[in-house]
This record gives sequence, C-alpha cells and structure tokens, in this order.
Amino acid sequence: MITLTGKKISEGIAIGKLAFYKRDLKEIKKIYVKDVEKEIQRFKRAREKAISELKVLYDLSVREVGEANAAIFEMQQEILEVQEFTDKITSMILEEKLNAEYVVQRAAERLLSDADFQKKGFNKGHEGDIRDVALRLIRILSRSFKDRMFMDEPFVMAARELYPSDTVQLDKTKVLGFVTMYGAINSHTAVLARTKGIPSVIGLGEVLKEEYEGKTIIVDGYEGKVYIEPDYTTLTKMKERRDAGVHQTKNLERLKGKENVTQSGQKIDICANVGTREDIESVLRSDAGGIGLFRSEFLYMETGNRIPTEDQIFQVYRLAAESMGNNRVVIRVADLGGDKMAQCITMGHQNNPAIGLRGLRVMFEKEDLFLEQLRAILRASAYGNVQIMFPMITSLEEVKRAKDTLERVKRGLKEDKMPFNANIPVGVMIETPAAVMISGELAREVDFFSIGTNDLTQLTLGLDRGNHKLEKYYDPHHPAVLKMIRIVTNNVHLEGKTISICGDLAADLSMTEFFIQIGIDELSVAPNQVLSLRKKIRDIQ
Repeated sequence: MITLTGKKISEGIAIGKLAFYKRDLKEIKKIYVKDVEKEIQRFKRAREKAISELKVLYDLSVREVGEANAAIFEMQQEILEVQEFTDKITSMILEEKLNAEYVVQRAAERLLSDADFQKKGFNKGHEGDIRDVALRLIRILSRSFKDRMFMDEPFVMAARELYPSDTVQLDKTKVLGFVTMYGAINSHTAVLARTKGIPSVIGLGEVLKEEYEGKTIIVDGYEGKVYIEPDYTTLTKMKERRDAGVHQTKNLERLKGKENVTQSGQKIDICANVGTREDIESVLRSDAGGIGLFRSEFLYMETGNRIPTEDQIFQVYRLAAESMGNNRVVIRVADLGGDKMAQCITMGHQNNPAIGLRGLRVMFEKEDLFLEQLRAILRASAYGNVQIMFPMITSLEEVKRAKDTLERVKRGLKEDKMPFNANIPVGVMIETPAAVMISGELAREVDFFSIGTNDLTQLTLGLDRGNHKLEKYYDPHHPAVLKMIRIVTNNVHLEGKTISICGDLAADLSMTEFFIQIGIDELSVAPNQVLSLRKKIRDIQ
C-alpha cells in the first residue's frame, strides 16, 4: 500500500479505480502570419465563441451548483470582455505578426503578473481561471484537441490540475472523487468540488504518478490522505467510514425545509457564518435561514499586499444579498487585529495583539478603509435584506461615532444618486465584559445584538486563546461566561431587541438547550453545522 498526503478540499470517502484526465493538446507552435488583420479577426471570432460557451456553462452551473458558484463563469466572461485583455492580444498579433494560439498562450502568462489587470481583481487567487479562459480560446482557435477520459464504470479521477470548467462538468454518477498534483485550497476548483460534494484531495505533487492508472485508490477527504492499492484492513475501515458518512448525510438531508422547533414548540432561528464569496453557496445548500455573520476581514486577508477596492467588496456583498433573497445578511465591519491580520493593512508592532488595536478601533484609525466598507455595505443593501454590525464594542461613544460615520456615508451616496436602504438595521457585537455591563444602554442605541463567545471568553478569563500553554484554562462553559450571556440576553429583550450567538459556542450541541431556555433568538454557525444543530433542536423535549 502506498500512502500520499495532500490538501483536503472536500470531505468524504471515495473508493474506486484510478483514471487520469488527459488533455490531448498539441504543442502550440510559433507561426508568423502574412495577413495580420485576418488573424486578428480570427481571434475576435474565437473570443465571441468563448463568451457564448461560458454563458451556456453559467446556465448549467446555476442548475448544478447554484448562482453563487456559477458567478465563476460570469467572472471568466468579464476577463474576455476587459478591453486590456483584447488589446494586449491584438497588439501582440499586430506587432509581432504571430498566430493567435501562440499569442493567447503568451498573453495569459503576462496577464498573471500584469499590475493593471491585477487592480481589476482578476489576478490574485484567479490564476486557474485565467488559464482556463486561455485554454478555451486555444481550443476554439486550434480545433485540434479533445479531453479524454475512458472508463465505463465509476472511477476516481486524477489530473495535474483541474480548472473550474472541468470541475463543474464532472458527472457525479461517474466521478467518485478526484486527486490532483497541484492546486490551491481556496481556488474555484476547490469550491466547486465542495459544492458538488465530491471527495477530493489536491496538491499531492509529482508522487501522484501515471503508473498508478487502473489501480484501486481510496480518497480520504476528511484527512487529506490517498491510499494506492490499500491493504484489507485500510479498505475495510474506509468502507465503514464511507457508509457511515452517507447514512448520516441522508438522515440530516431529510431535515431540509423543516422548522427549528423543539418538541414543546419553542423556536429558534439558525443562520450561517461566512467569510468569502465562495462560502455563500454553502449557506444555500445548508438550508440556513440567512447569513448571521459575514466576516468582512477575510476579504482583506485573502488579497495579499493589495487592498480590495470598494467595488470588489460591494460585488461580494451584493452576491450575498441577492443569493439570500428575503433572508437577512448581517455584514460585520472588518474585525481586523488580534489573530486576524491582513498583509495589505499595516498596523505596526503590538506587544499584545489580542487586546491591542482591534475591530472598530482599527476602522477609526484608518477612516478611508472604514468609509469604503460602509459605502460597499450600503450599496449592497439595495439588493436584499442587508444589516450592518460593528465589532469589539466597549463604549456607547464608539457606537455613536460609528453611526455618525454611517450617516455621513449615507449623505454621500444620496448626493451620488446611488440606491441604498436608508433605514438599514444597525447592530453590535458583544465580545467584551465592558459591552456586557452596558448592554442595556446599547440596546437603546442599536437594533440587534450578536454575542461573539470566542473573544468574550478570552477577555473574561484574561487569557489569549491562541496561546497553546493556556488551552487547559480556556473554558467557554465557565460560569462567568454563561452568566454574562444570560445578563445580555435579559437586557436586550427588555428593550424589545433581538440577540444571536455567532461564536463557536453556538455550534456546541451541549449548550443548545441552555440557549433556548434563556431566550436566545438565533444561533449562527458554519454552513456544514446547520442541519446537525437543527436535529438537536428538534430532539429537545
């Protein structure tokens, strides 16, 4: 038995024969052309055909993996429609008098390092999409290759790398799972694999050899392991785990569309926490009642040294709003600082980041960042039930200052004649003992509350939850923490406002009954925890 280790991107167990996905692409030769204008027209026709194909692929994706993930192919269309893309290729054909196939191949690599193109948001994290677009153009231009996969029975697919258009068209009745030599865990390919529920492990490297073709393989998407020609013990163990997973998933799937209500008739809402565009589709698949916490800081943490633009942030927020329909989308202003640092934002050295410059205070220090984010949230509010939430509150003055800034942004949007919800609900996070103690006053100032139990626990117990030496002291069930949750809930309800819990404690099934008893209105958890939590609620007497 050979054991390989890679990156897990989609959970589950797949067992079958291994088959390699081969792109029968002939070498792209460098050819000088006489009729340059004819070659440019040939490229433009290929470009139009590629756009047309992507529109068809978008429609297929909406049915297969939902609108949020189908947006990948809208973005690929946008790449083809960007003027810089067309100009770069046509100018290279014109100046160098080269065939379109060769130029497209070269242009794609140049675009990956092009600063202007990067500013448009088509580079960082989208390298696979750019190559996918280039490959589509080359296929149309050359008419010389097809993708080959020969196997009558269901199989496990292997490839050097898979692009989004490959992944979205995978037939789940034939492809049991897939493994690749290369790829990134946050790529669109990874997102689509998770959405389609195909067990997958990527990034195995060159140890994934074509000589394994036809051999029995196990893909362990839970652990990121791959077993070639497994022994009897491993095979038996993995079959049992696969069958148990299938049985559990089927049982939970039956709960979709059911109410979150105890057997005695008490109801509580369940929403989902998200951090990126790619998480949005998972919320839809999980049957959550909306997005209870959109962690905006991840939009900054995933862009490297480049600060995302207002429009890029707005597009993600808009997608969330449109995808959720009438269900609410609570967007938390970026809670940067502590263990959530972004490369693109300089905050200077801090001796104790856990209680350093964090949350709303970062926004006050970097007002341009704050203003752009508020504009993006307000603009998105025109497309759905968007609500705004401020993090790491310690005083009433902070809330009033943040609301004043919000009103200033509203006036600016009104002057620019941009649509937004002028009455957007405003909420705050309860994460500090200070916020607990003034929760009554805060309840008269804002519309809703959410308790962040992770920070509330560490600040109440006076320890850094990221310090491994303190793990044995970190107790989210500590009587002081639970008493604080009860105090805040009572204060908020006295003012007729609602309260949710969005920290890790919300998914702790041993606490669910307690939360229902004290009157918590909503629990917001990771999308894959929604149905398990619903089952727990429905089992409570």
